[in-house]
Amino acid sequence: AAGEIQEFNWMSVNGWAYLGGSELGTNRHIPANSDFYKIARNIEEHNIEGLIIIGGWSAYISALELYQRRNNYPAFNIPIVCFPATIDNDLPGAELSVGADSALNSIIDAVDKIKQSAVASKRVFVVEVMGERCGYLALMSALATGAERVYLHEEGMRLTDLAVDVELLVSGFKQGKRLGVIIRSEDANETYTTDFMCALLEEEGGDYFTARKAVLGHMQQGGNPTPFDRILATRLGAKCISYLEEQIGAAEPVSACIGLQSGAFRFTEFHDMQRQMDMENRRPKHQWWMELRPIARTMSNGRNHTGDPSLPKALTDES
Repeated sequence: AAGEIQEFNWMSVNGWAYLGGSELGTNRHIPANSDFYKIARNIEEHNIEGLIIIGGWSAYISALELYQRRNNYPAFNIPIVCFPATIDNDLPGAELSVGADSALNSIIDAVDKIKQSAVASKRVFVVEVMGERCGYLALMSALATGAERVYLHEEGMRLTDLAVDVELLVSGFKQGKRLGVIIRSEDANETYTTDFMCALLEEEGGDYFTARKAVLGHMQQGGNPTPFDRILATRLGAKCISYLEEQIGAAEPVSACIGLQSGAFRFTEFHDMQRQMDMENRRPKHQWWMELRPIARTMSNGRNHTGDPSLPKALTDES
């Protein structure tokens, strides 16, 4: 809307592949009613024939806002492609977003170091990770680090859950356990915060263990991207360009989001994308990685609370 448009050539983006962050800049602003006329005018003045909108949930909502106003603003009747780029991994039509793997690696590196420091002092750490209301980073980091427990917004938190976990930890330390790690997604619960959990564990741990918190914060957003993220971003970018070339000039251009689904890159048209979005919680209605939740629960404390029949017998308490 501000008209800040810059034409790039190949040398403008030279060396970007290995850099973290966003060289283009980023913000969470979603266009308001007063912005659409300015956006339409800039599109017409600069003869823009297609858009690739890179980002997370706010970027996708912004793209939908433009798409839904095509009848009022003819300039918006161009192909728009949404490119998934967020550490939260909370976007429809994409099993993995660019940035999520890099953030996950940063979390695992930090938790591994935390565990090394906790061994010598009989300590339980409550580690808070990002993700807003999507628990992808929390669950995957718990699986990768062997955490005793993981708390997600998708499941909610109850005081009875915390009481059971405290009892399990105390029992474990009585039998010689040396450390414990609990992973908590940042928005898992408004009441049972990271500070509350840490204070509860410290009080109930008694002489058996102490408790500390580790809020990883923005270090999850920094660092160089992993090879997986670099390759994923390159492949997604190439697919987006090819898609725009096919759609530009069409009488009724189709706007879509791109994503890796079941090992293949697929485009999901905007009307289907909307149906997949949980607008209240800002995440997809179906999240493939939640199928791993029973395994994480079983691996952490030897129990399968859900009785999930898909688990191998060796991973259930009936074995």
